[in-house]
Amino acid sequence: MLTGKQKRYLRSQAHHLNPIFQIGKGGINEQLVRHVNEAIEMRELLKVSVLNNCDEEPKELGPELAEAAEAELVQVIGRTIILYKESREHKQIELP
Repeated sequence: MLTGKQKRYLRSQAHHLNPIFQIGKGGINEQLVRHVNEAIEMRELLKVSVLNNCDEEPKELGPELAEAAEAELVQVIGRTIILYKESREHKQIELP
């Protein structure tokens, strides 16, 4: 579980990142979760954008995707979801 201070730090780090994945009409599926897991292991911090044609709301998808990827939900802002998971082999971010 992340503290408020850690989430604030991660939000500042994620500000300059571009979304890597997009959730569209199909919503969250196994393939998306697998790719998110692989990418988050390499990067630790990840942005996912939710397209306008997606039936579900980003506020609902954020916790669902975080749980499926076993990651921490940092923030859902607009149609963007920010996830964090500490990497085992590629540690880059040192949390305060």
